Amino acid sequence: MSPARSLLFVLVPLFAGCQVFQQPEPPLPMQRLQGELSAGSSGLQFRPCGEQRQFSISNDGSTDIVREAAELLADGPGPLFADVSGQLGASSVEGADGQLQLNEVYRIQREGPACNEAGFQRLLLRANGHEPDWSINVTGKGLALLRPGQPALALPYLEEALPDGRFSLSSEANGQRLDLWVAPQRCTDSMSGTVQHLSAELRLDGQIYRGCGSFGGARNR
Repeated sequence: MSPARSLLFVLVPLFAGCQVFQQPEPPLPMQRLQGELSAGSSGLQFRPCGEQRQFSISNDGSTDIVREAAELLADGPGPLFADVSGQLGASSVEGADGQLQLNEVYRIQREGPACNEAGFQRLLLRANGHEPDWSINVTGKGLALLRPGQPALALPYLEEALPDGRFSLSSEANGQRLDLWVAPQRCTDSMSGTVQHLSAELRLDGQIYRGCGSFGGARNR
C-alpha cells in the first residue's frame, strides 16, 4: 500500500470524528407546565406543580409575563398561578435550579382553579365572561354551557378554523343556537384580573356575551 493511501485511511476516521463532535445539540423539548409564579430579587421565579425546584423566567420580550404578573401582584403578595409552555434549561441565576424559556403564557391568575383542577387534562378549551356570568368547557365529547341559576346545557359542536388564527365552535340543538368565537388575543378578566391568551365572544339566541378563554391540557395549539 502506498504512503498516500495509508495516510488517507488514517485521516478519514479523524475527520468523521470531528463531524460527530461538531453536530449541534438538539433543541430542548417544549413542555406544558403549570405552577406557582412569584417575584424575587433576581426576577420572576416559577415552581412547577408538585415540585420544589425553582426556575428563573427568561424574559426575552416575546411575552408580557413581567408586566402581567406585576399588575396582579400589585393587589397583594403572591404567589400567582401560571399555565405556560416552554423549554427548561440551565441557569446562572443564583438560587435557581434552572431556567424556563417561555413559548406561550396561557393563563396567569390569583384565584380560581390551580394545580389540582379536576379534568384539566381532558379539557380542550375553557371560556368565560360576566354580566351575566357564563362559562363554557369544551372536551372531545362536546361542550357544556354553565350559567348561574340555570341547568348546565351540554351540546355537540362543530369547529371551524379561520386563516388568521381565529376559530369558532357552533351548535344548534333543542331549538337553541350557540356560537363561540375565539381569537388569539390577550384578554383580562374584568373581575378577577386573570389574564388569558384568548378572547372569546359567545352568541346565544341572538345575544352577544364577551369574555376570555384559554386552552386546556388536551390542546396546546
